[in-house]
Amino acid sequence: MAGFFCSTGITKSTKKIRMKRKLEQFERLINIMDELREKCPWDRKQTLESLRHLTIEETYELGEAILNNDLPELQKELGDILLHIVFYAKIADEKKAFDIADVIDSLCEKLIFRHPHIFGDEEVGDDAQKVLENWEALKLKEKGRVEKRVLGGVPQSLPAMVKAHRIQDKMRGVGFDWEKKEQVWEKVKEEFAEIET
Repeated sequence: MAGFFCSTGITKSTKKIRMKRKLEQFERLINIMDELREKCPWDRKQTLESLRHLTIEETYELGEAILNNDLPELQKELGDILLHIVFYAKIADEKKAFDIADVIDSLCEKLIFRHPHIFGDEEVGDDAQKVLENWEALKLKEKGRVEKRVLGGVPQSLPAMVKAHRIQDKMRGVGFDWEKKEQVWEKVKEEFAEIET
């Protein structure tokens, strides 16, 4: 028997081969970035600030590929975003601030912390809204966060429509979401009453 089947229908040996390939390709990318930063005049010249506008452009291109449901373009744009992530981490490594391993480690720790229903004993059943509410509450509790307000994580530089949508998402995540406009007015009155007391 080549390997037994997992719940996804893929054998463990196939999963192991796929993981090995992913790790090899990631290592290849890191090595290419190291070489570009050392030998390419354009790549060597880049700074965190000089890449920023290019990252924003790539993010919009990624969004467009998603909206168009264009999977080949999505693959390309994800690669471009990954390049930027690796590039920023390389520059930070040169500044002796952090490297890509630190980025990945802090992301893993954040995902584990914000998913206590998977990695802890929190019960949410199959309630995605409860997961979102927990996520936002845990963000506010994270040790070392500079901004501890619900809207603190919304970047000031977002375009107005994107910012408005993100604010709505964050407020919905802490229970400010109603079906009818009358419910909103009741909440406003409740908040005024708290101020008056």
